[in-house]
Amino acid sequence: MVAAGDAGKGEADVAERLDIEPEMVVQELGWDEDVDDDVRAAIEERCGSEILDEDADEVVDVVLLWWREDDGDLTDTLLDAMTPLSDEGVIWVLTPKTGREGYVEPADISEAASTANLAQTGKVSLGEGWMGTRLAYRKAKAKR
Repeated sequence: MVAAGDAGKGEADVAERLDIEPEMVVQELGWDEDVDDDVRAAIEERCGSEILDEDADEVVDVVLLWWREDDGDLTDTLLDAMTPLSDEGVIWVLTPKTGREGYVEPADISEAASTANLAQTGKVSLGEGWMGTRLAYRKAKAKR
């Protein structure tokens, strides 16, 4: 039995683990029938608005990129995803977990991120089927 006030807490925790805050603007790329709708619902509830689709023209705080092994060139997609991203924004690359159809090797994500001049800054498990890899802009190193 779920205690009053705890209903939906697991889903809300997912949005918290993704660093989603109220009033953030979130855009989603790579949506397909296999995405985790509970993750999407938790994000919308936490940010207080609907997730924008790939055709939106707004500056965004977070890009959710659902990515599978056969989806094409990840580096190109990351470069495209950076276009609407705010200076402090992040990209979450959401990939199927090990052993699931569409699984992506972590090294492939790291290589694509590095080529796109992004840094891998975190990783979270999202439910039973998906992993999230957090990518952010590399910080310029101080001049010596």
